[in-house]
Amino acid sequence: MDQAKERLLAAALPHVPFDGWSDATFRAAIADSGLGDVLARAMCPRGALDLAVAYHKAGDAAMVDRLAATDLTALRFRDRIAQAVLFRLQDANPELVRRGSALFALPRHAGEGARLIWGTADAIWRALGDSSTDLNWYTKRATLSAVYGATVLFWLADTSEDKQATADFLDRRIDNVMQFEKAKAAFRDN
Repeated sequence: MDQAKERLLAAALPHVPFDGWSDATFRAAIADSGLGDVLARAMCPRGALDLAVAYHKAGDAAMVDRLAATDLTALRFRDRIAQAVLFRLQDANPELVRRGSALFALPRHAGEGARLIWGTADAIWRALGDSSTDLNWYTKRATLSAVYGATVLFWLADTSEDKQATADFLDRRIDNVMQFEKAKAAFRDN
């Protein structure tokens, strides 16, 4: 089933820039993949929405693999997080992400979009060895979800060479989080 779903997703990707993550894309993917309608709908009962989710999760998996293959020990922890976010974006197709962002911005799919962003934040923290089990587990993921979401939106409009403006934007967002954490610690100490 996984290989068939990957085949269906691969067949959908050329159609997404033109038709979005839509029923037209799903039908074209079924035809192009050579899979039957029954099998395709069994794998993706929500049609193109399930393919958009699969595309996002494949990006998360690729990022985790890349993090596992990269020695980040010389980096500060905040720089490891930034590198993970940049890895997540480097292999993504901006038009496919733009179309996914539009899909997940719809009220009926916003919950799914939020779960996907949370899942990306969770994948980053897990890949970097986070073992928290208390309230920090939630706050780390919530904070990184906000940083990641804002960075994706900036990245979609970034026309700078090698997306350097996105890396700079991400560094500023992480600096903002670090300043907030320092202020919280100072407030607790007083």
